Amino acid sequence: MDLTQGTLEEKNNRAKKMMLWFGIISLVMSFAGWTSAFVVSSTRPDWLSDFQLPNAFIISTIILLISSVTFALAKKALEKNKRQQTTLLLLATLVLGIVFIICQFSGFQQIIDLGYNFTGPTSNITMSYIYLIAVVHILHVVVGLICLLVVIYNHFKQKYQPSNMLGLELAATFWHFIDILWLYLFLFLYFVK
Repeated sequence: MDLTQGTLEEKNNRAKKMMLWFGIISLVMSFAGWTSAFVVSSTRPDWLSDFQLPNAFIISTIILLISSVTFALAKKALEKNKRQQTTLLLLATLVLGIVFIICQFSGFQQIIDLGYNFTGPTSNITMSYIYLIAVVHILHVVVGLICLLVVIYNHFKQKYQPSNMLGLELAATFWHFIDILWLYLFLFLYFVK
């Protein structure tokens, strides 16, 4: 397919999708770097190899995966022009995203309760990596929530139609990416000691 073909709108849509994918690829590279540094640092003598992730991280993972399902269902509902169902599913996704962040902070509190802080005399390199990776991911979830709020606003303004839902598609792609990214990070932090 020739990317220079099509109407101006089609070209703009392809450009927006390509920019999103460039952003996703750069995020993959960033998190690959941090997880690689985690593996390299695990050979340090002060590395905690027996640490278990808090249960709140397990719960938050399940919540985020459910949010991907609700977002996918919202897109399907909009394709069928079921506006009320789309609204409910988008709002459910928003709530689940917020609950994910709350669970993450609950997990941080569990880590602190075990005596490990991000910095200072009670910090540890293992915990510092876990904090860094999780917090940077949370920041991307916040970006996803902002995108979702824009989608909800545009949905209420009836900007999206079954034949024109680029904004929702872009937000859904990013949301599914941050969900898959967290699943990878969770499994990585859970199994790589």
